[in-house]
Amino acid sequence: MNTMLKQLFHTCSVVNNGFEYVQPIFLLSVRCYVAWIFFKSGLVKIQSWSSTLMLFEYEYAVPVLSPYWGAVLGTAAELSLPVLLVLGLGGRLSIVALFVFNVVAVVSYADISPAGVQQHILWGFMLGTVFIYGMGRWSADHLLGTRLQKMTIGTA
Repeated sequence: MNTMLKQLFHTCSVVNNGFEYVQPIFLLSVRCYVAWIFFKSGLVKIQSWSSTLMLFEYEYAVPVLSPYWGAVLGTAAELSLPVLLVLGLGGRLSIVALFVFNVVAVVSYADISPAGVQQHILWGFMLGTVFIYGMGRWSADHLLGTRLQKMTIGTA
């Protein structure tokens, strides 16, 4: 019986260690997927700037900002934050900004469909997952943190 428990524990440990290798791939995949969604939206906005301005004036009720500044800042966010997310640079701060942007997108567009709301909820959960687990080993944050730690240890 004792040997069987040891074997079971060993098997569980091997499986668990295998997931440690998969985690960075998963986190990078989530980051890339969500980034692509927002980046594509930003590209659409700059391709037809006059339509974007009109949408922000008549369709999107962005709180606090004028339609012009809502369009400019929204487009800038959709084009810059996804790049930071893919690189894993400024990790959790980038995620918080995209999460807030995601919420504002849902709140400011009165005619959003239930399917659209569900997509935004999914993206919010994906951002939340990366926020909680961090950017992973395949990120600029991890690389910079590791280098900074080595430099700090080397000078101590």
